Amino acid sequence: MTLGNARKTTLEDLARLAGVSVSTVSRALNDQPLISSRTKQRIWALAHEHDYPFRMSMPAAPIGSEGSIVVVTPHAHGRPLPLSHPFFLELLASIGEAARARGCDFTVSHVSPGSYEDLVVASTTSRATGAIFLGQGELHEAFNRLADSNHPFVVWGAELPGQRYRSIGSDNLFGGRRATSHLLRLGRRRIAFVGGTDPEAQQRRRGYVQALEEADAAIDPRLMTTVEFELDHADAAVSHMIEDGVAFDGIVASSDLLALGAIQALKRAGLETPRDVAVVGYDDMLLSRLSTPKLTTIRQDTQLAGRRLVSSVFDSRPRVAVDRLPTELVIRESCGG
Repeated sequence: MTLGNARKTTLEDLARLAGVSVSTVSRALNDQPLISSRTKQRIWALAHEHDYPFRMSMPAAPIGSEGSIVVVTPHAHGRPLPLSHPFFLELLASIGEAARARGCDFTVSHVSPGSYEDLVVASTTSRATGAIFLGQGELHEAFNRLADSNHPFVVWGAELPGQRYRSIGSDNLFGGRRATSHLLRLGRRRIAFVGGTDPEAQQRRRGYVQALEEADAAIDPRLMTTVEFELDHADAAVSHMIEDGVAFDGIVASSDLLALGAIQALKRAGLETPRDVAVVGYDDMLLSRLSTPKLTTIRQDTQLAGRRLVSSVFDSRPRVAVDRLPTELVIRESCGG
C-alpha cells in the first residue's frame, strides 16, 4: 500500500499499514515497554518511509534503548569549556563507550550554562533520561539548587564544601601531593606549580603546598603561576618565570596539557627535561605517552570515570554522594626517575 502525497500520514494510516491498532502505533512511536522491539522497529520504519510528522515529545534515543544522556559543558571564566581539550575528548569517548555498553544513546548539548537558570534549561528541557555536566565552573551553588529538582544529573568534578549534588572525580588533593612528593624524593627542592583557578586545579595546588610543608621545602609564591587550560598559556607563564630569573628545578602541572606547554618553554630556553627541570603532569592523556620526553603524570582513569558517570544517571540510589576515583603515579622520562 502506498499513500498519496495529497495529505499527511496519520496514526490510522500507520495502523492499517502495520496491521495493528491505533493505540499500538501510538505506544510504539513513544517507545513504551509494553510493545515489542520488533513491532516498534517496524512501525518506526513505516513512519519514516511515509513521512509521518514526528512530535517533539517522541523519544530522542533509538527505540528500544534504555534511555539517552545529554553531556553538557558549563561556562568557566566566562566561556564554554573547550571540548577540544584532549582530556575531555578522551572522557567523552569513555562516556560514549559506556553508553553503548548500557544500550543507551548520548548527545553533546549546544547549551553551555553560565547560571542556575541555564542549568535548569540544560537538564530539564531535554528529552534525555539525565545529564552529565563536565565540570562545575563557578556553578557550585547553582548545582546545589538544581539538586532539588527531580531530573537526574551528575557532575564530573571536584568534591566541594556543602555539596548536595552527586559528583565523580579523582582525589585531586592526594594527586597533587603525590606528584610533588615524587619530585622531592628525587632531590628537587625548588618546585613550581602551574595550574588554573578551577576547583580541581585548586585542590591539586593545595596538595602541592602540603607536600612542600611536610618536606620543609621552601614555599615561594613566585613559583605558583595561574594559567587556564591552554598549552600556550603554560608556555608563556614558564617563559616569564625564566625571564624574571626565578630559579626552579621541578614543575608540577595541574594537567598534562599544561605540563607539555611548560616543557615547550623549557626547551626554547635551552633547559633540558629532566636534567635541568623535572616535570610531572596530571591526567595521563594519550599525548603524555607520545611526547618527547614521555611525561610522568598522575593518572585519572577515564574509562572508569565514563562507566561511573553513565551508571549514575540511571542509578536509583540517593543522588547526594561523592565518588572519588583512585589516582596513580605513572613514572616516565620527564622526571628522570
